[in-house]
Amino acid sequence: MIRDVRHACRLLLIAHTLARHDALFPLERLGVAAPITALTRWVSRRREPGRPGQRLARALQESGPSFIKMGQALSSRPDLIGEDVAADLSDLQDRVAPFPGAEARATIEAELEAPISSLFRSFDDQPVAAASIAQVHHAVDTEGREVAVKVLRPGVEEAFTRDLDLFFWMAELIEMARPDLRRLRPMDSIRTIAETVEMEMDLRFEAAAAVELAENLADDPGFRIPRVDWGRTGSRVLTTEWLPGIPIDDRHALISAGHDPEALLAKAAEVFFLQVFRDGYFHADLHAGNLSVRPDGSIVAVDFGIMGRIDRKTRLHLAELLLAFLSRDYRRAAEVHFAAGWVPAHRSVDAFTQACRSIAEPIMDKPQNEISIAKLLGHLFQVTKTFDMETQPNLLLLQRTMLVAEGTGRSLCPDANMWLLARPLMEHWMREKFSPEAKLREVAADVRNRLARAPELLGKLEAGASALADGAVRLHPDTIRAIRRDDRRQSMILIWATVIVVLALIVLA
Repeated sequence: MIRDVRHACRLLLIAHTLARHDALFPLERLGVAAPITALTRWVSRRREPGRPGQRLARALQESGPSFIKMGQALSSRPDLIGEDVAADLSDLQDRVAPFPGAEARATIEAELEAPISSLFRSFDDQPVAAASIAQVHHAVDTEGREVAVKVLRPGVEEAFTRDLDLFFWMAELIEMARPDLRRLRPMDSIRTIAETVEMEMDLRFEAAAAVELAENLADDPGFRIPRVDWGRTGSRVLTTEWLPGIPIDDRHALISAGHDPEALLAKAAEVFFLQVFRDGYFHADLHAGNLSVRPDGSIVAVDFGIMGRIDRKTRLHLAELLLAFLSRDYRRAAEVHFAAGWVPAHRSVDAFTQACRSIAEPIMDKPQNEISIAKLLGHLFQVTKTFDMETQPNLLLLQRTMLVAEGTGRSLCPDANMWLLARPLMEHWMREKFSPEAKLREVAADVRNRLARAPELLGKLEAGASALADGAVRLHPDTIRAIRRDDRRQSMILIWATVIVVLALIVLA
């Protein structure tokens, strides 16, 4: 009860902020907390300039760091807020006023348990970047190397904990008041945001993410990840190699420095594809502020607080889906949805094929540089109600990342399209993954893993048999007969599995 009252009062303050910016429409569309929205609408009666999404972005920016994160998450949910609003929220930048350098120094000394003078030769109090969770300072370490020092914002953990509890309360309210919206899984969506923010709050996780991404891309010298200085890194401080460059969206400066924008976009598209489809682990905040170009033409990525993972099965479905849309094979695009389980089996494949065509044709008919696969996926989310589709939280982060990456790509090279540049790589990868040899290797690996577990399973069976023999467990006669049938079936399966493995090894050899 106390929690409800506390959050209701907080929601009233938030609604007031939204009303001042003439941005109450999200709460009004959801149809929850109607008395609060009606009251704030009546009190404010404001009419602000700009599109609804722009007004909402300004309100969220004013409401604080947690609401900026919420706005960025909503930018990938056109099914909830509409395409135009989602597009405006995709431009919501995670920038806030910096906190004093003295506080940053105090945080570093407390976290690393050493005075600044023993850690760095010099430390710039003025940050080079400030965001909702942390800010970055330039420094020189005791060995004379230039480094970037990321410091967590004071009190940010408590603020996010309070706001996330409010978001969960609102999600619960939506599910209770609007059962028809449960298919959008608001609780799961907030849980995804909470997990992301929790990872961002411990800079050791970001350091580990940078190292993992660097290892995945170690064979690609055209893409660089700053080295982590683990000795000067803790939960609230992260120190990495300083790798300055030209911002990737500064097209004029890049051309003046002798770089080819289309070649850079092709490289960026290739690396993004490798992260998502080959490795299943990708940088999920690829805006221009996090990407720069070195004098040698290599692309540098920074800020690894938001990372995404996709399992192998989903990666295969997603790659096949993108190729189907790029080839305008809408029947195949529909079939992929059913094969992945994204659309219930009782729905009509023909009807969903028609839906895919109606969504994709207006986008695919545009000039190649205006084709947006991210928007196409966003439109697909909007037909979820018609086809009983459940929201896929693991794809929401990817869809938002694709949207941001597309915007960055257009700034770099307005006449090219990153997905068309990556298409040959995608087709080659798909041929490898779906070839008969690849399928056979996959089956052999699966059987090999199952056989590796055989001793463990046999041990458990032996323990169970001993318990039965000792009288510790009594079974119904019907159960005993079923076990005997299962034993014979398992024996046959084991024999055939062995035969398949031998044949597979012979073929592979």
